[in-house]
Amino acid sequence: MAERQTGDAADEASATDQDEAPPGPLSDTAKDIEAEELSATVGQNLKRIRARRDLSLERLARAAGVSRAMISQIETGRSVPTIGLLWKLARALGVPFAALISDSNTSGTVVLPAAKAKTLTSADGSFTSRALFPFDAERRSEFYKLQLAAKSEEIAVPHAPGTMENIVVASGTVEIEVAGRRHVLQTDDAIVFAADVPHAYRNRGDVPAVMFLVMSYVEAVG
Repeated sequence: MAERQTGDAADEASATDQDEAPPGPLSDTAKDIEAEELSATVGQNLKRIRARRDLSLERLARAAGVSRAMISQIETGRSVPTIGLLWKLARALGVPFAALISDSNTSGTVVLPAAKAKTLTSADGSFTSRALFPFDAERRSEFYKLQLAAKSEEIAVPHAPGTMENIVVASGTVEIEVAGRRHVLQTDDAIVFAADVPHAYRNRGDVPAVMFLVMSYVEAVG
């Protein structure tokens, strides 16, 4: 994202971009309470990892193509970041996506109740990603439930080199585009592809699509 202004004015202007747009004031509904808890976790993790990398807000903003003001809002828990924004930050920091949403306080057998799910949403609300694994153990793979609304798409940024995605469609029809090539998957179809290149998920149908994703890394994370 090109910089057209400097200083605080640029930060405030950039913070209105679609991928960075805050979802609005948090209310006292159940969903907003969950979002507030998630934003607090993400903010703490982002601030801690940024400090470990010895990165200033400005340096991280430049590396991720995200405004300094938006990063500050996330670190203080004042904004719930979108999926796309979290991927940009994770890539700039050199950490897996899950490192930013991890509670890192679980051990042994872990039950992950749907009511307490860590679910992230795209800027327009059409795409959601729910983590289906605990975060504190070292791992080379991660498991997600993805939902894509009818007549919508999600454009994904390239992940770390060597990252692979294995997707199975649980319901609906999905078009997966990988490096410009399109693949149409029906219910129960699966696909494996290198996710370190531009890729996208599309639902051209009239009903929501549900997918399950296993993301594999070259090096262990966690």
